[in-house]
Amino acid sequence: MALKRFVRLVCLLLLAFWVQSSYGQTKEQKALEEKREKLQQEIRDINRLLFAEKKEKGNVLDQMEALDKKINVRQQLIRVTNQQSNLLNKQINTNIRNIGKLKNELSQIREEYATMVRKSYQNKSKQNRLMFLLSSESFFQAFKRMQYMKQYTDYRREQGEQIAIKTEEMSRLNSDLNEERKVKEVLLTQNRKAKDALFSEIQSQKALLGTIRKNETKYTTVIDKKRREARKIDQQIEKLIRNAIVASNKKTGVKTSKTSSSIFLLTPEAKVIATNFSANKGKLIWPVEKGIKSQGFGIYKDPIYPGIKHESNGVIIATDAGTKARAIFEGEVIAILSVPGGNKGVQIKHGNYISTYYNLDQLYVKKGDKVAIKEQLGTIYTNASNGQTRLKFYLYQNTSKLNPEEWVYQL
Repeated sequence: MALKRFVRLVCLLLLAFWVQSSYGQTKEQKALEEKREKLQQEIRDINRLLFAEKKEKGNVLDQMEALDKKINVRQQLIRVTNQQSNLLNKQINTNIRNIGKLKNELSQIREEYATMVRKSYQNKSKQNRLMFLLSSESFFQAFKRMQYMKQYTDYRREQGEQIAIKTEEMSRLNSDLNEERKVKEVLLTQNRKAKDALFSEIQSQKALLGTIRKNETKYTTVIDKKRREARKIDQQIEKLIRNAIVASNKKTGVKTSKTSSSIFLLTPEAKVIATNFSANKGKLIWPVEKGIKSQGFGIYKDPIYPGIKHESNGVIIATDAGTKARAIFEGEVIAILSVPGGNKGVQIKHGNYISTYYNLDQLYVKKGDKVAIKEQLGTIYTNASNGQTRLKFYLYQNTSKLNPEEWVYQL
């Protein structure tokens, strides 16, 4: 009996391990599916927000950048789908092995059960059982024989229950197996379509690149112009921040120095705001209600001329026409940007943190205004030539650049 209990315990432990392993795989599969759906949505947003309806000559560079972004996302999608398919393969193979193991166990239990039924049939009469008890040489032997008969009956009942449980378990595994194979087939079909789309996008990219190469001088001039414009905006942002620091620190009565022109001297109220802002790192809201990141922070290769490096001091978010920029946190408007030949921008101070929202058409705030989180700051400008609506968003702590992707939730 001790051996039987030990075997039963081992079986239960193995079953618990298998269930936990299966649950872990299901959890991982769910996470991959959520990631895949997010990438698919990003591709739809790229198609909607970054590709111009009118294919004008002036849009070639914009289309090239958009294609480069979409190809990168498509490649991520294919990788995630492959991970899902590989995980399903593991689950399918595990279930096939478990089904085979269950078949063997079920066959063995059924044989044992059949043997017991035959023996029970041979000795089924009450007279035989009574004679078995009465033929005991002592009361103790009769008691032991009675216990044996009870144990035999209980064991036979347990064997019958085991057959029912294992039959049901095998049926469930077969059902899971069929479902997993269907899901895998759907994934493979979608992956084939994604690869076809990727091939088509790469061909389109090559065609656009050929067009650019034929007019190389023209497009390098455009690229240089964009770089100069971006640098001009960056310089004005940094200049306005320094001016705001000097103006703020003068109110405290501290004489202007090298230190006091690069660091905000905070009041107790400003310290609270700065502390709360810092505590929300990675959880700050997006500066638009809906959109996609079309350009990240830091140094990146030019999609047309990989040898050329660009540096982005902020991020660019593409959104729908008519979208309003909104404050990511409570604060005070310390400056209004107005770049000659460009659009407008708003700078908001959050203690010693500064958020900047550039490429606005209409403004709803002015310098000195106190703003609340999610408060609308202005309408984002929509480019008439390519139909794109882009917000340039920057984040600083005093005069130090910060990566908005580390501060804004899932940016």
